[in-house]
Order: sequence, then structure tokens, then C-alpha cells
Amino acid sequence: MARLETTFMGLKLKNPVIAASSGLTESIKSITQLEENGIGAIVLKSLFEEEIMREMMANMSRMNSSSDIYPESVEYYELHSTIKESTEHYLELIRDSKKAVKIPVIASINCMTASQWLYFPKLIQEAGADAIELNLFILPSDFKSSAEEYEKVYFDIVNQIRKTVQIPIALKVSYYFSNLAGFMQKLSGSGIQGLVLFNRFYNPDVDIEKLEVVSSNVMSSPADMSLSLRWIAILAGRVNCDLAATTGIHDGAGVIKQLLVGASAVEIASVLYMNGPEYLKVMLKELSDWMDEKGYSSINDFRGKLSQSMSENPAAYERVQFMKYFRGYKKHFHPPL
Repeated sequence: MARLETTFMGLKLKNPVIAASSGLTESIKSITQLEENGIGAIVLKSLFEEEIMREMMANMSRMNSSSDIYPESVEYYELHSTIKESTEHYLELIRDSKKAVKIPVIASINCMTASQWLYFPKLIQEAGADAIELNLFILPSDFKSSAEEYEKVYFDIVNQIRKTVQIPIALKVSYYFSNLAGFMQKLSGSGIQGLVLFNRFYNPDVDIEKLEVVSSNVMSSPADMSLSLRWIAILAGRVNCDLAATTGIHDGAGVIKQLLVGASAVEIASVLYMNGPEYLKVMLKELSDWMDEKGYSSINDFRGKLSQSMSENPAAYERVQFMKYFRGYKKHFHPPL
């Protein structure tokens, strides 16, 4: 029978399917359900940089109003004072998750600046998290900022966090870069252990009746997988860290495809919302059955087999305007007479 064990960021996983950061990973009940149904690891629901900063500022305000606090003590209390509300709840979630399940528990911070919140990853490590995933994205919409200025923030954050923790760090990043391959390669050399491609954004829409901006396409669809599939394939074997794919992976076939092009693991969320944690068993059986059918005894037997560097048709990943595919639709199109 096929062995599904693999590693990601040095973490040993019983299989390559990871529960992505979402509402499904913010309670012990749902986390244990995911483990019971076979998930390989979990990424806890993200704590936002704004939440950390808000509570840190609230603590600072309380300290500044106290007659017992000297100005020289501010830095000490900023780093060591008890943090309550969402931040303390998050640390408790890490500790409780580590007690409740045996699979790796990865903390997640949604961040966009290299600001004063960077003390917090050390608390995450002390709480017992096996790794940290930084969901990092800055929409390049400022007309006055250069590409270099946007990119520098990523390295600033990584460099600062690497000084405070020893556990593995993964970056969950976007595709909004002018030289995506080159930038991913640079990031992979910054001391991180994993890149997760790509984060799923809030997508705006417009309600034409209420004249309001609303959200749309909250859940992914299988068609969304093409973007990460292309870039995992291009980057596999050319970066200095592990790669994980996310968005649009809705069945065992999607897992297989991402592994074939070079992913070490995949992160899923929408398919779990749509089908429940029990669907994990279906996906893992599809993966196992396919491996048995093809004669693969382990993930490493086929991982990266269809990456660009190993493919017999590497141009298939580079070419984005293959007209022959569009010509195929012409046969079925009959313009009105």
C-alpha cells in the first residue's frame, strides 16, 4: 500500500494535505475533527497584525497612565507584559492544540509591515507552535512607491523574525510581482523554510442596486488552481526552500497534480467548507489509489516528475497564449445569420 508520509519545512507529515488558515482551524473541536479525518497538519486561523498592534497600544496606554511605571520600563513591559484578549486567546489556542492533536500545528500571522508587532513570534514559539506561516501581502497600489520599496518590506519582516525564533518560517505570498520567479528565488534564500503559493484575497464586487462595494468569490473553485500549478512547476528545483500549493485544490487529483509539478504539500480550505472534514478521507484515498495504480510506493517517487525542469515540454508552462486552444472553440461557434 502506498505510503503518504512526507516532509514540509522539516516537519514530518503523515500525508501532504494541510488545513489552511481559516475559520475551520480556530477551535479545538474542529481541529480535532480534522485530525480524526486524516489531515497532515493545520495552519491556525490567522492573527492579524492590526490585532496585535491594537492590544499592544492598549497596554502601553494603561502603563503610561500608571504612576508606578517609569519611562525606562516601557520597553520591558512592551515585551513581557501579559497580553489579553485576541492575542492571549491565540497563544492559548496554540497551547491547547498541541495538547489535543499529534499533527504539526502551524501558527499564522497576517501582516503587511515590519513594525513593532515583531516581538510576538517569540511568544508563538514559546507557546509550542511547530512553525509560523506569515501571510504577507501588500497591494502595490501606491503610485509613489517603487517595486523595490514594496519588496524590501518582505525581507525586513523575515530578517527581524529570524532573529527571534528558531522554528521554521513559511511565507504565504501573492503573485503581484514584476519578476515573480526572481523574487521568489531571492525570498527562498532569506532563511525561510517554505513558500506557500498563493494567498487568496478579498475580492471586491459591486452591488448595482444598493450602490455598495461587497465581497465576492469567497470560496475557491478548481479552476483557480492553474496559477499555483504553473508557478510551482516553474520554481520547483530552483528555490532554496520547500513549496506548498494552495487555492483551488478540491479533490485527490488536485493534490496529485501539485505534487507532480513539485509541491511538498498542499493547503486546503474551501473544499472542507463545502464538503466537511470527512471529505479528507475521500481525497486521501484518491491519492493512495492513484499511487498504487501507478506503482509508486512513496510521495518522493513521483514528486516533481512534471516540474518544468523535468518536463519534456517545458514551454507548456511558459507559453500563455497558445492560440491552438482557442482555435478549437471556433468549430463550436456559429455566429447568427
